[in-house]
Amino acid sequence: MAARPFAAALLEVLASVASRVEEDHPLLRERPEEKVLLIVVTADKGLCGAFNGNIIKRTQATIAEKSWDEIQLLPIGKKGNDFFRRRDIPIRYQAINVFQALSPDTASDVARVIIDDYATEKVDAVYAIYNEFRSVIQQNLRLERLLPFRRLAAGAATVDYLYEPGPEEILRELLPKHVEFQLYRILLESAAAEHGARMTAMEAASKNAGEMIDSLTLSYNRIRQAAITKEIIEIVSGAAALG
Repeated sequence: MAARPFAAALLEVLASVASRVEEDHPLLRERPEEKVLLIVVTADKGLCGAFNGNIIKRTQATIAEKSWDEIQLLPIGKKGNDFFRRRDIPIRYQAINVFQALSPDTASDVARVIIDDYATEKVDAVYAIYNEFRSVIQQNLRLERLLPFRRLAAGAATVDYLYEPGPEEILRELLPKHVEFQLYRILLESAAAEHGARMTAMEAASKNAGEMIDSLTLSYNRIRQAAITKEIIEIVSGAAALG
């Protein structure tokens, strides 16, 4: 939650800076989206309800809906990697077991891959599919474009800034860091959403287990009572026959 205001403010400032300069930064160049890199963020473990299944279904639906000529996947999380490595879609890079000790270094490693691929025109766009944390019982599926970086439309900027150093130097320095931070924010959102989904799933499982125990205990007591009643009837009937 604390990362969201910082990410939003950084995005707003950089978009404003980018709209005011003629800097031809590689991350600002827009091209027709023919070759796309799709980052798929799932969990490393199961037992979290439909968390992983929803991401995988959304990824397949997105691939089917879009008219991309060439698609590569970059799965983050063991569940997504295990699923898509058995499919025909190429895997560009994989990051598994990262949520056990999530750190900015993880996002930095992945960011270097996508920045290099976009700067060298190996891909024309980079998207991320992930679960955004809303509450313990609610997660929102998001499809977010990371690259190319969007400039503000002409005349849309409402605040001007004094730059030190110049805006070109600021963009060259901060755009890669911005990609790293936005990716780190996505991983934090997914991690929080995973914990919420797992808490909800485990609470439902505990409730269902308790209801099953109560039902089986009632059935056991009924069968035991019926067996005792039958034995008493047999004893009484035998005594009456002897008398």
